[in-house]
Amino acid sequence: MKYRKFGRLDWNVSVLGFGAMRLPLLDKDPAHIDETESIRMIRYGIDHGINYLDTAYPYHKGCSEALLGRALRDGYREKVRIATKLPCFIVNSAADFDRYLDEQLGRLQVNAIDFYLLHGLSGSTWTKMRDLNVLMWAQRALKDGRIGHLGFSFHDELKVFKEIVDACDYWTFCQIQYNYMDTEYQAGTAGLEYAAGKGLGVVIMEPLRGGKLAQKPPVDIAQLWNSFPEKRSPVDWALRWVWDHPEVSVALSGMSTMQQVVENVTLADHAGAGVMTGDELDLIEEVRTAYRKRKTILCSGCSYCMPCPNGVNIPRVFEHYNDGQIYENMDDARFLYNNYFGNGKRADECTECGQCVEICPQNLEIPDLLKKVHNLMAAPDTGKP
Repeated sequence: MKYRKFGRLDWNVSVLGFGAMRLPLLDKDPAHIDETESIRMIRYGIDHGINYLDTAYPYHKGCSEALLGRALRDGYREKVRIATKLPCFIVNSAADFDRYLDEQLGRLQVNAIDFYLLHGLSGSTWTKMRDLNVLMWAQRALKDGRIGHLGFSFHDELKVFKEIVDACDYWTFCQIQYNYMDTEYQAGTAGLEYAAGKGLGVVIMEPLRGGKLAQKPPVDIAQLWNSFPEKRSPVDWALRWVWDHPEVSVALSGMSTMQQVVENVTLADHAGAGVMTGDELDLIEEVRTAYRKRKTILCSGCSYCMPCPNGVNIPRVFEHYNDGQIYENMDDARFLYNNYFGNGKRADECTECGQCVEICPQNLEIPDLLKKVHNLMAAPDTGKP
């Protein structure tokens, strides 16, 4: 296992972190974790050098933290540092800060949480948390020892990311989505470099883009990978690229099988920063370009169409559909579309008012596309609008 300095802390973190969001299940219910296998996987990872474990209040319908607490018995707690997150999206008052933290301490069976994050900050959730004086509360929790270090995970635009980084001089770390397909998505490369330049440890989530970069690639992508003299798996390429960035402290992997743990631990033994050759980086760029050419709706994600007067999350609808086409996995795209949109945000809420068409810089006929996408995503068959 390789290790890196964690921001300005006098502590080295394993380049591979264990994300406890996709643990193996006994059935299709996320709450029904296969505890025996999950504990075996977590302890294998720790035995092979992983020292950063990440969970959150809602993972596995609230069961992940408690499972992790049980996995860290028998001396394993002393070998690692735990990260979990304040569920900002369900916080309604300042009194909730202590209530959730104390509950999480109980679930994890610890007296202190090493790394505590404000979960999933965006412009709106950050405003809510700031107005509830979360930073003042966090200072007290740091002082009384219930949390060791304060950070945040992030899902919004770069300008919001920079605002949050600059809002507090006692952030220790942040967590962003980053992979070779998402260099300009949310915080992106610019955010990675900005946070590291401020001395923050940077934790990477979704280095495999929710598993999309780990699955069997489409034929044209597979041909590109196979053109390289040294044969590597798509997982190897994806993690190698993330670790090549010296600003990255640790890459989280939400591993679901022991095979994945073994493979990723092995890959982490060879992780390096700034070691990829020009030919390797050129190949990554070719693969990125080939994937992006598979988009069927040419939405750039600029969000000029937002907010929709009817509440439709237009860029996200198109993103899920395009991902299904790009990675040849419409089943996952439909699952996300039908299960992870709040009320009023799906395409069927469109009233064809035309407001979005007038301001779309790509000149997309958005209402027509929304109607077609909904018909395809809400139905069992596939197709293209």
